[in-house]
Amino acid sequence: MSQPTVVRVGPLMPFLEDALERMYAAPSLADVGSQTEGLTVAVAGGGTVIGAAEMDQLPALRAIANFGVGYDNVDVEEATRREIIVSNTPDVLTDAVADLSVALVLDVLRQVSAADRFVRRGEWAAGERYPLTREVRGSVVGILGLGRIGEAVALRLEPFGAKVAYHSRSPKDVPWAYHASPVALAEASDVLVVLTPGGADTKHLVDAAVIDALGPDGYLVNVARGSVVDEGALVQALEEGRLAGAGLDVFDDEPNVPAALLGRDDVVLLPHVGSATVQTREAMATLVLDNVAAFLAKGELVTPVN
Repeated sequence: MSQPTVVRVGPLMPFLEDALERMYAAPSLADVGSQTEGLTVAVAGGGTVIGAAEMDQLPALRAIANFGVGYDNVDVEEATRREIIVSNTPDVLTDAVADLSVALVLDVLRQVSAADRFVRRGEWAAGERYPLTREVRGSVVGILGLGRIGEAVALRLEPFGAKVAYHSRSPKDVPWAYHASPVALAEASDVLVVLTPGGADTKHLVDAAVIDALGPDGYLVNVARGSVVDEGALVQALEEGRLAGAGLDVFDDEPNVPAALLGRDDVVLLPHVGSATVQTREAMATLVLDNVAAFLAKGELVTPVN
């Protein structure tokens, strides 16, 4: 058998691992030791860091195919300096993440998860009444980061009667109200949905000032990266009644969730499942394989980010 050219870095979905092993006899980086000669393409999952140290382990590396639309786990600047090209998996997960974002908006306003727990605890049977909730119709939903997923969320919310507003680096040719800063958007919103990329540029973009601008009747939904939200400020605002609630699919130190959030009925907690559908993960895997095949055949990637 010829020398492998593709290496797996970190855990991947089983069907992607199987395909890489079947098509390219791709070993795991953890198993190759110093035998890295000829390994020119690395495939990594979104939770696996590829920085200078990992690149040093792979001196022949020329391409990194990342399994995920986000690529803050890869030091793209360092990769670019070394003339290593990086790809992600955009578009194919837009619908799944948008669907889940809308589900969280519905849940925090109508308190579906909390009402379910109310029934299970026997409180309804005991004669207690569940408190009134908020309607989506007429609520202002602010979208922080109006990219592909943000636009898909906005289009899904309009039929519910929500009023959409947004903030991004610059205004876009869309029919929704633009606000010049995250604070201004939060002030105008009943629900703030965070859909920005992760990384150093957006770390704690949603800070105490943004959370205070949402106010005691506002809700925060985060389906982006945990690092975008100042988690300590979020917890403090909830504990002090300065925020009505939150729907969170991502956290700063996954899979660890702040203990202060676990017992709260005003917070919906999900295990980072925004794109976790069978159809989407299969499409992401196919796009990763397309990137690997394109690089090996033509020296270029289908969806490069640098």
